[in-house]
Amino acid sequence: MDFFPIFLNLKKKKCLVVGGGEVSFRKASVLIQAGALVKIVSPELCEAFKSIPNIEYVPDRFQAAHLNDITLVIAATDEIETNKEISNQAKKRNIPVNVVDNPDLCTFIMPAILDRSPLMVAFSTGGASPVLARILRGKLETLIPPAYGQLAAFAAKFRQTVKTHISNFSKRRIFWENVLEGPIAEKIFSGNDKSAETMLLAMLKDNNHGSVGEVFLVGAGPGAPDLLTFRALRLMLKADVVLYDNLVSKPVLEMTRRDAERIFVGKMRGHHTMPQESINDLLVRLAKEGKRVLRLKGGDPFIFGRGGEEIETLSEHKINFQVVPGITAASGVAAYAGIPLTHRDHAQSCIFVTGHLKEGGMNLDWEMLARPNQTIVVYMGLHGLEILCSKLIAHGLPESTPAAIVQQGTTQNQRVVCGTLTTLPKIAEAAKLKAPTLIIIGGVVKLREKLCWFEPDKT
Repeated sequence: MDFFPIFLNLKKKKCLVVGGGEVSFRKASVLIQAGALVKIVSPELCEAFKSIPNIEYVPDRFQAAHLNDITLVIAATDEIETNKEISNQAKKRNIPVNVVDNPDLCTFIMPAILDRSPLMVAFSTGGASPVLARILRGKLETLIPPAYGQLAAFAAKFRQTVKTHISNFSKRRIFWENVLEGPIAEKIFSGNDKSAETMLLAMLKDNNHGSVGEVFLVGAGPGAPDLLTFRALRLMLKADVVLYDNLVSKPVLEMTRRDAERIFVGKMRGHHTMPQESINDLLVRLAKEGKRVLRLKGGDPFIFGRGGEEIETLSEHKINFQVVPGITAASGVAAYAGIPLTHRDHAQSCIFVTGHLKEGGMNLDWEMLARPNQTIVVYMGLHGLEILCSKLIAHGLPESTPAAIVQQGTTQNQRVVCGTLTTLPKIAEAAKLKAPTLIIIGGVVKLREKLCWFEPDKT
């Protein structure tokens, strides 16, 4: 360990920054955020300092006297000898000193900071590679949302209350683990502090202080794992059990916890692994067992995903749940196919419909769908493609209306087939396309030739 990690309380403490450039400005800004009283010594200041009103400015070159009554000093000049002098003088007075980009002259170094006050995380490579420290901080940004600061403040508020109710240290630790990783924490993350307080106080009255289960209804997006939201990924890493659909891609599923139990409850054409009612009952049972259950759905759970039915059941049984939207196939797949769903010259509206066949036909509002200047997006329409196209033509759409069908959009297996309402069924049959697919109909399809940007490598 080259440097001992420590957090200093600099509130109302005098700190010196020598230098008036952009680097000095950044260092002074961090000190001010920490509550320090900042003094700047430099013949000149850059324009950025005008945005900081509460600093003491000394328009002079550094002198040893400037260190009087100083708690901490940062040297940020571009003069090597001046920086050495600042370091030497500070060390003589046992004042912590940092010389920017010169660890050999430092008694402390400035880490990359992830600020979730009162929670603080600092990253350091001991001066070996500040850029690497910043990269690592960026990675952790995705896993520790700003609301963790509110969670820390919440814990501080009830720390003494919990200690009074639970005197045994081990039991108290388990209690806090359940609070900080369970439904109460999720209430804080959702901005519902009052519900969180009510739940915590109710847990204190429970002599067992047991864990309460909950369900995360999460949209997995159209397939590409980097299209997941930060919240989706965080909850995927928390879940004890994962119930996933056929449309959840393997790369996305692999991002869940390695030790989580995985249960496939998908529905494929002509074969339902588990009826919807059984899925609903399973969610309730697992949550009542105290487990954190991830209900992972392809696309968005509220767009042809039957997510509403599932949370209705959870609500009836008073199970805690939250819903995380995902990028639905319409927007994700269309974007990767280079087909904008709306465009000033081609479509002023967009309609999502399901093309699922029922008793050999489609029960859709054909007159509404056949209106001009709109885009039609059809989910689950591959097997009814011929019926779909013929019905739209019969209700007034021109035979020459552009149409496309996209297989496994956003993934490396993406295939796009384009044609018209007349030609697309035969083209799709010749291409031997397989589900999952998405059909896009309308003038916007013509833009693909110009706007196509994602072409997976098929080699």
